Amino acid sequence: MRHWIARQRYLIDYTVAALARRKAKNAGLLAVYTALVFLVASVLLYSHALKREAAYLLQAAPEVVVQKLTAGRHDLVPASYIEKLRDIRGVRSVEGRLWGYYFDPLVAANFTVMAPSDRALPAGSIAIGEGIARTRGAAEGDVMAVRGYDGALILLRVAEVLPQSANIVTSDLLLMGETDFQALFGIRPGHYTDVTLSVAHPREVRKVAEKVVLLLPDTRPVLREEVLRTYEAVFDWREGIVLTLLVGAGLAFAILAWEKASGLSADERREIGVLKAVGWETGDVLKMKLWEGALVSGFAFLAGFTLAYWHVFTFSAPLFAPVLKGWSVLYPDFSLTPAVDGLQLASLFLFTVVPYIAATLIPVWRAAVTDPDTVMR
Repeated sequence: MRHWIARQRYLIDYTVAALARRKAKNAGLLAVYTALVFLVASVLLYSHALKREAAYLLQAAPEVVVQKLTAGRHDLVPASYIEKLRDIRGVRSVEGRLWGYYFDPLVAANFTVMAPSDRALPAGSIAIGEGIARTRGAAEGDVMAVRGYDGALILLRVAEVLPQSANIVTSDLLLMGETDFQALFGIRPGHYTDVTLSVAHPREVRKVAEKVVLLLPDTRPVLREEVLRTYEAVFDWREGIVLTLLVGAGLAFAILAWEKASGLSADERREIGVLKAVGWETGDVLKMKLWEGALVSGFAFLAGFTLAYWHVFTFSAPLFAPVLKGWSVLYPDFSLTPAVDGLQLASLFLFTVVPYIAATLIPVWRAAVTDPDTVMR
């Protein structure tokens, strides 16, 4: 075992010295290789972190959301529906929600407006997210003017700016009391945007949804797991768009690998011939070139992945964030929780490292099994 370790150390020493003799060529190769790993790893890390963040946030979402449909469109839910839903067996609690979107022409952005049931806001008072406060230049105590459904101007005093720690979900959020919400959108009392159901047992969620449709045929239940699948599909689709744009980088790497596989340079052939002439075996030459491919690809993989990790979790991926997050005027400022998916890491390794090592060994084997005199000629 000690002899084998010493032999490998000598091979590595010779390989490093051989790489150093071709500094310019290997430096360019490393730069291209590292850049490719960096780009692909950044996309995979960022999309996985976004999906993980969405799954974490949706843990607090209601199991079932019931929407009323009129002519296939989302309509207001009357309070009488809430009483009917309470009679469904397995439902623990039922709550009507008031929420909607308000377009602010001053900043050309949509605000998400809600009348929360878990906090009381006095009439004429609102709580706003950090994104609204930033774009409108508003602070606690300031007065914001919004225009109601009938064109009338409504003055609202900012009672609170929501904490930045929850910025990922509150950046564009505007909270107000139920009375102000109804005055802003012209909603009659006793009507809600949708209804949320809390189910006593997780295994009964789908059964409860079936009962909702049977009891109220003009409604549509939306399950929490369906919302999560939709988010994952959207992030996968955006990830695919970015990876498609990186096809050019992948083709450049494929050309590079093909150039490696197509043959060795004259200097490399002469080097192999000399090694064979001084007593190196074919297996030794292959091991030396295997170490060369492993050192180059391993360093490029580690460097590219490390840079991608910093790019995503330290600098919030400025190269790809607008595409993967989606377009919005009120971008929330948030930091993703570092998360690495083992399957994606293994796929990235197989895609970038294994083909290069294989492309390195094929021409070396051809030269190593040839007579040294023929190779050197």
